[in-house]
Amino acid sequence: MQSLIEDFLQHLRHEKGHSELTQKTYATMLGKFVAWANDQGISDWKSVTLSNLMSFLTHERSRVLAGEPKDSTRRLSSESVYLEIAALRAVYRYAENEKLLPTNLAENLSLPRRWKRLPKSLSDQEINKLLEPELPEIPGALCDQAVLELAYSSGLRLAELRNARLEQLHLEAGFISVIGKGNKERVVPLGRKAAEALKRYLETGRPSLVTARSPAAIFLTRRGTPSNSAPGAPASKKMSPHICFGTALPHICWNMERTCASFRNCSVTPRLRLPRFIRTWPEADCERCIGDFIRDNKSVELENVGRRSLISNCCLPD
Repeated sequence: MQSLIEDFLQHLRHEKGHSELTQKTYATMLGKFVAWANDQGISDWKSVTLSNLMSFLTHERSRVLAGEPKDSTRRLSSESVYLEIAALRAVYRYAENEKLLPTNLAENLSLPRRWKRLPKSLSDQEINKLLEPELPEIPGALCDQAVLELAYSSGLRLAELRNARLEQLHLEAGFISVIGKGNKERVVPLGRKAAEALKRYLETGRPSLVTARSPAAIFLTRRGTPSNSAPGAPASKKMSPHICFGTALPHICWNMERTCASFRNCSVTPRLRLPRFIRTWPEADCERCIGDFIRDNKSVELENVGRRSLISNCCLPD
C-alpha cells in the first residue's frame, strides 16, 4: 500500500507542482489510513472496500486525540476529517487514471461542510506598533523590519518571504517577483515604506549577516542562513503570516476605497496588462496607490497580473 502512496506523492511533486507542505499533508493523512488498514489485516488497496473507507472515517471521528487523556471528550475536527477524505479521493482518482485500481471507491465519499471563518487581523494601533522601527538598528532588527514591511505591504505568504532571492527584487522598478503555490511566478508591486526598509536593510544590515556559505536569499539570520520564521507581534495577539495577510488586505482595500474615487467601478480583470490598468485608474486619485510605480514604468507590460494581485497590492498603506 505504501508504494502507491509514494507514486502518488511523486505525481504531486513533479506533475502537479504542489508545495512540500501539501505533499506532507497528503502523506500524513494517507499514512493514517494505511496504519488503520494494517490493524484490520488489509495489506492491498485492491482489497479495500467502500465499507472499509466508511469504517475508517467513523473510527477517526470517534477516536480520542493523540496526547489527550482517555476520558477526554475532544474529537477530530471536521476540517481534519475533510482533509482525510480529500486525500483518499485524490489518491483513488490518481490510481484510477493510472489504471492501478479498477474503480474509484472514494468518489462516493461526501466531504463534510467546512465552516467559514473571518480571517484574524490586527487593529490599526497594533499594526502601527508592530511596524515601529526597532532601536538600536542592528542587522537583525533591520531584517525583521524589512520582513514586516514587505509582508504588510504586499501580503506575501511565509514561503514566498522565506524563499525570496536577491535577483527577484527590483527596488528601482518598485516590484518583486515571487514563486507561489504550484511553482507559479507572480509579480507584486512594493509600497514606498517597504522599499525604503528593504533598501536600508540591504545596504546596512545584510552585509553584516552574510557569510562565505550564505545563499542569495534576501532575509538571513545571524548565522547567515535563510530566515525561517516570522517576527513577533504585539503581545495581545499571536503573530502568524495568516494574521499579517488578513491585516494587509482589508487595510489596502480600505485605503483604496478612501483615496481612489473609481474603486467601486474598477474594471480590473484577470490577465490584465498594466498599461490598460493605468488608463482605467486616474493618476490624480492614486497618490497612495502604485502611482510612483506607474509613473516610473509606463512602458513596462507585466503579463498574467491577476485581479487579486492588483487589487491586493495597488494601494499600499504608508
